Amino acid sequence: MTKNIATVLGVIFLIVGLLGFAVPELMGMHLSPAHNLIHLVSGALALYFGLKGTPAAARSFCIVFGVFYGLLGVVGFFLPDRMLTLIPNQLMLGPADHIIHVLLGVVFLAAGLYKRPALAGSPAP
Repeated sequence: MTKNIATVLGVIFLIVGLLGFAVPELMGMHLSPAHNLIHLVSGALALYFGLKGTPAAARSFCIVFGVFYGLLGVVGFFLPDRMLTLIPNQLMLGPADHIIHVLLGVVFLAAGLYKRPALAGSPAP
């Protein structure tokens, strides 16, 4: 399941990264060229770990990205104006970005922490 989720999220990141160049205000996000490039790199990494990485590597990737995106989203909600400026006039994140980043963090973390239930009668891993 972890590799599948990394693969699906990788495709979604790539699509959003490409669409962001054409529609910078997609779904209320602030998709600047820098933000789009980050989505493209994130998508490429997620696809790599989802398709070519070992299950352990995919799990580690999902946990690291889950923590990163989750924290990025949560931090934005505690700012006075709800805008997180990482690079002035280049990479600014607003409330829609924060919500999406928190959701991505939860999905990545769930994928990374997921353990397949053992079948009855089979030895423990």
